Amino acid sequence: MDNRLGDMEAFLQATRCGSFAAAAKALRQTPSAVSRAVARLEARLGVALLRRTTRSLTLTPEGEAYRERAAELMAELDAMERGLTQTAAEPSGRLRVNASVPYGTHVVLPVLPRFLAQHPRMSLDLALTDEVIDLPATQADVAIRIGPLRDTRLRARRLGRSRMIVVAAPAYLAREGVPEHPDGLAAHKCLNFSFRRSLDTWPFRVGAGLNQRPIQGNFYGNSGEVVRLMALGGAGIARLARFHVAADLAAGRLVPVLEAFNPGDAEDVHVLYVGHARLALRIRSFADFLAAHATVEE
Repeated sequence: MDNRLGDMEAFLQATRCGSFAAAAKALRQTPSAVSRAVARLEARLGVALLRRTTRSLTLTPEGEAYRERAAELMAELDAMERGLTQTAAEPSGRLRVNASVPYGTHVVLPVLPRFLAQHPRMSLDLALTDEVIDLPATQADVAIRIGPLRDTRLRARRLGRSRMIVVAAPAYLAREGVPEHPDGLAAHKCLNFSFRRSLDTWPFRVGAGLNQRPIQGNFYGNSGEVVRLMALGGAGIARLARFHVAADLAAGRLVPVLEAFNPGDAEDVHVLYVGHARLALRIRSFADFLAAHATVEE
């Protein structure tokens, strides 16, 4: 009998690691065994899943489609084997969570000790990143994201909504001056995001209309937390979610800028997970906990 699941696992591990050698190390096999497993899979399907070079592996379009479905299937099998479905009396096992850096740092992390105390049979594997990840491909169980939802394959549960605000450190404003109108931002250093390079404008309410004002600066950060720390250091003016800087505003480390022109726009926060019919209890318990203890409404 052919080992279809073994071949599938070898393929997924190769796509995650980027080489047969690295995948073999993770699976405790030889590189040739992993290579043969992927070759058997391709022969059975009748398509090439990977493009092989001496230095790397890249997915073909067919490989991308197969990886997505295979990762979902392996995740379901993993949950089934550990007996972590809704019928379990108590959630247990390892939960892989991926969260945006600001929300994870300021909202989720402070309450995680309580969650682990309530569920002693569970363990959490938490990764913080502002990059949008593919849950099935990365084997993450749950993602917490800020902003519009893009992946319609995932189930979403809303955790709240936070208004955006323009802020700066008092030291920066004392040195560079306080802009009195959005047009005045042209003379200031504005802190932007490297993963949102298309957003070189900020919205403001000017008169009866909503206007986009161009911003410029000499710093780009890959997360909201990086931008916040640069603002605290006096490097420029930032536009962040209010929940992210609430403690800084209360302590006077940051102050609002151009608040009279704030358009009142806000971003939703959701917890996301793959929508199986029988949701693993560890995922459901975590989503319920977040809805009770890690929400924002500002």
